Amino acid sequence: MFKGAIVAIVTPFKNGEVDEQALRELIEFQIESGTDGIVPCGTTGESATLSHAEHDRVIEITIDAVKKRVPVIAGTGSNSTAEAMRLTRHAHEAGADGALVVAPYYNRPSQEGLYQHYKTLAESVPMPIVPYNIPSRTGVNILPETVARLAKIDNIVGVKEASGSLKQMNEVIQLCDSTFSVLSGDDFFTLPLLTLGGKGVISVISNVAPADMAGLVDAFEAGDLKKARELHDRMVSLIDALFLETNPVPVKAALAMMGKMSADVRLPLCRMSEGNLERLRQAMRHYRLIA
Repeated sequence: MFKGAIVAIVTPFKNGEVDEQALRELIEFQIESGTDGIVPCGTTGESATLSHAEHDRVIEITIDAVKKRVPVIAGTGSNSTAEAMRLTRHAHEAGADGALVVAPYYNRPSQEGLYQHYKTLAESVPMPIVPYNIPSRTGVNILPETVARLAKIDNIVGVKEASGSLKQMNEVIQLCDSTFSVLSGDDFFTLPLLTLGGKGVISVISNVAPADMAGLVDAFEAGDLKKARELHDRMVSLIDALFLETNPVPVKAALAMMGKMSADVRLPLCRMSEGNLERLRQAMRHYRLIA
């Protein structure tokens, strides 16, 4: 079962190429800070603009750098079931601990189509699979009843929920048994979801403040609700700043401010506007992540 504060890690670029050294250093920063897992090649990892060779390589680098210290849940989704199968099979063969598979985007399949997509992947690749529900990007919502059907498949072990609806998340938790990991796909909902029975978060803010998000989950699990609430309240303004523009543009800018990597993103994403960049810089200073 995947749980805790899991980072949706960025893919650093340098001169148009994947910056392998920066990625390895980011992974060390995450593990030293108490992160419970690493997700490469998700939305935050700009999977949409990675070539297949780059996608495979980023997963391989991550697995090699992590060295089994925490789980690696590789992003392997596609709007083609055959392509998702190839990516998932590669992740399995490379040694990933699980696969995060976004709902097929643009096609807008029915609930039965979604079920068959994930069922086919689960039956074809013998590794733990976590569907990723983010209707704002995919145009389709994996409904709680569909998640409950998928949860009955042995190697579908959880869901990353970014529907923006706590009611929907609560319905998923109620329909699935306690071994099924409902993970927040939105940093802000981490604490509310934990109180409902969720198991953690796949986090963007963990790229820059991993110890605080890990500390929030650890405090909640230890029964220290006061500390968990304090950390939640502390992170809210920075979470807002990290979504002033499309993710991962702001979080890459934030990491560049911290001197950890270039702020480069790939078109059609582009660097932040000067106004939003200054607002982000102020939030980073207030958080004491930069001088």
